[in-house]
Amino acid sequence: MITQEKIDFYINKIPPAPIILRETIILLNAGDLNKAAKVAQKDPALNAYLKNLVNKPIFGFKSEVHEMSQIFGILGISGSQQAVYNYMITLLSPAKWHLFKLKASTFYELQAKLSKRWIDILKHLNINDKDTQSAITLLPASIIVSEALFCDAKEDVNLLRSVHSLDFNTILMRLCHVDLFDICQLIASKWEMPEKISLILQASSGIKPQQDEQINTLGKWMHLLLFYELSQPLFIEAGLNDFIDFQIEYVSDIYEDFAQLMDIA
Repeated sequence: MITQEKIDFYINKIPPAPIILRETIILLNAGDLNKAAKVAQKDPALNAYLKNLVNKPIFGFKSEVHEMSQIFGILGISGSQQAVYNYMITLLSPAKWHLFKLKASTFYELQAKLSKRWIDILKHLNINDKDTQSAITLLPASIIVSEALFCDAKEDVNLLRSVHSLDFNTILMRLCHVDLFDICQLIASKWEMPEKISLILQASSGIKPQQDEQINTLGKWMHLLLFYELSQPLFIEAGLNDFIDFQIEYVSDIYEDFAQLMDIA
């Protein structure tokens, strides 16, 4: 079974953000895209990841983007910060997925779709804030956390799901009295991400509304976006469609607006 000790062990294993990534984030926070691109260029794995990410069809670039300065220039400060945080999340990804039928390319596809559609949502809401844009990067982290914690207890988890039809978040709460969003908040804290990111993420759970009205609004949009993406055939096949319980009453006031924006009405 999953114990608090196992959760603590997992969190303690998470490395701090590497020096190059920390320096890149600091430069992006200072608004210096050119210097940030030069620093990011020193990390070959980050380079490869960003090229793969921004050249996915959902970003809609007519020609393939190669240079780091070009990538940062196209994405801008907010988009570049979001992309670097996305890369940091992939550092936690397992070499091989066992609980979910995922592989690196599928996970990157999910990151790209969430990132691009979150940008569209923020534009729709007239919000231009790099920390808010980066908040979406923590959602895929909850999938990695779930994979890591449940892997050793796969039979117990599958039994609970088959008997009680429980989502993974509810199972973790029953076993450990914390949920996936609490754990991702710990990751955000370890990587010194702004507090706003954690608050939006908690609100996106659908069961932990915050005192700030704008934070709750963003949480509702994020909650809907997660379910929209995980209900796509690619991610249903991966076993992600029952990841957390959909709180329909929580998002009822924005659902029509969301459906129109996503063109799913």
